Amino acid sequence: MAQSRQPDALVIGAGVIGLSTAVRMAEAGLSVRIRAARPPQETTSASAGASWGPYELTDERVLHWSEQTRLTLEKIAEDGSSGVRLVRGLEVAPFPLDPPAWVRDLSDFAICPAEELPPGYVSGWRYTSPLVNMPRYLEYLTRRLLGNGVDIDIGAVNSFKELTGAARVLVNCTGLGARYLVPDDQVYPTRGQLVVVDNPGIDTFFQDWAAHEDMTYILPHGDVVVLGGSATPGSESLTPDPARAAAIVERCAAVEPALRNARVRRILVGLRPSRPSVRIERELVDGNVLIHNYGHGGSGLALSWGCADEVLSLSEPA
Repeated sequence: MAQSRQPDALVIGAGVIGLSTAVRMAEAGLSVRIRAARPPQETTSASAGASWGPYELTDERVLHWSEQTRLTLEKIAEDGSSGVRLVRGLEVAPFPLDPPAWVRDLSDFAICPAEELPPGYVSGWRYTSPLVNMPRYLEYLTRRLLGNGVDIDIGAVNSFKELTGAARVLVNCTGLGARYLVPDDQVYPTRGQLVVVDNPGIDTFFQDWAAHEDMTYILPHGDVVVLGGSATPGSESLTPDPARAAAIVERCAAVEPALRNARVRRILVGLRPSRPSVRIERELVDGNVLIHNYGHGGSGLALSWGCADEVLSLSEPA
């Protein structure tokens, strides 16, 4: 019967942004429920690579959000069931590039000597970063929510008005769905494609700074490796592209030849919820106190806990 009491917060969306926000609010002592059109394992987040890194640097808030997220992920990595591991790896560029300040501040940052760079690259550095097996991580976040009495109700939300009185605060973590729910015409899809292959023995990550929509990254997750990737702004196709998948494998094999004959397990396609800048904002809509938390593009994981902290601070009664 207690479930009929109005909760403090109703989080709309069950991707990594929604789940992280709900965990942060519930563990701060708020009563929370989640409403989502799809369960966590069917969201865009489940198809992500995924690695930490503050790459959307046009917004001055991103560095703080990213740092708070890294610190949280490092703690989560202590739980072997979380899907989060701390992995050392190499980041490179095919052009002269000074390492960004955020990576120089990491404790084990080191410039990579030119003779150790893969062919075609002229700049590079090594560091340790959280790598996340997203399906396992989403399960982990769901377990934390269940442990705090948070239910995930599956059902579409067509307007904020229909949620009037559902909670003291509504939190909009709908990602790409914000295009229609808000509506926000600044939100657009960026199609991404990954290839998951058997791991031939790789235990370090690799990623490059691509100057076009095809980037190269290699993210080991136990017995599989996630190979990437692509970023096609405006495309909404969820159909795997075999030619693009083959090109991804070829680029990755040029860096790690052992990948050339690795068995392909699956091809993943997802639509990143892109926006010129992340929207975190509190407003009054249709009589509801509403906090927006969307528009993270391909940096949802990397910004998740920092943004959740900000939502928590905005959720306090005015």
